[in-house]
Amino acid sequence: MRNVQAHTAFVDEWENWHREFELRRARPLGFLAITGLHWLEDEPQRFDDVPGTWSSGAGNVHVQLGPDEELSVNDVRIDGDHVFEHVDEHGELASFGDAVVEVSRRDGHFMIRPRHPDNPLRTTYSGTPSYAACTDWVVTGTMITFDPPRSVTVDATVEGVEHITESPGEIEFTLAGQHCRLIAFGDEDPDELFIVFTDQTAATTTYAACRFLTVLAPGPDGTVILDFNRATNPPCAYTDFATCPLPPPENHLAVLVEAGEQRPYR
Repeated sequence: MRNVQAHTAFVDEWENWHREFELRRARPLGFLAITGLHWLEDEPQRFDDVPGTWSSGAGNVHVQLGPDEELSVNDVRIDGDHVFEHVDEHGELASFGDAVVEVSRRDGHFMIRPRHPDNPLRTTYSGTPSYAACTDWVVTGTMITFDPPRSVTVDATVEGVEHITESPGEIEFTLAGQHCRLIAFGDEDPDELFIVFTDQTAATTTYAACRFLTVLAPGPDGTVILDFNRATNPPCAYTDFATCPLPPPENHLAVLVEAGEQRPYR
């Protein structure tokens, strides 16, 4: 009876987590709202889904707004000429009406991505199927620390773009009877690690390019808990306007990880 209750509690917790994750995925200005990925050049360009004429130069992004056009940056209205300085991968948001435009940088190239809450990809989104939650897919691993941390270069889903990310180490564990290792990356939250991986379900029941997994940083004894029930699809599984990192070669698992999110319905 106690085991049944524990399993029920585990499933309930996972279902609550996934429900919240789905709500964040489909939020009005999330990645499902992206309507375009526009790479900027020295020559000014206009785009249908964002006001202004855009260009890049001298390490900055420039926008020229017409007489009837405006943007807001940090709740401050801008018009005419504006320069976005010190643009990095995290980017900066400018709003217009109920939409926003992300101004960011990838591998030395500047880009903008407008986000409109009425984008059909978002308004028609009907959820993502997942494997049934099961405690068999929760394993304890050991962090093998890199000293010093290593810079790891991986390809992106956009041809010609690379991501260079710092890795604090790799996680060693046993899964489905197989000895495995995964290179981990630092996350925006310093208390978490971010993993990009594939397994033998890729291109069959799960998304071919990769899945993402976030885990808590190791405890004092170096242990890490990996819950593959919480493996999620990257944004590029849903939209062509994503620049997701692909897994390093070491992160291709030779096991069937029948846990976590499956391929989207579309």
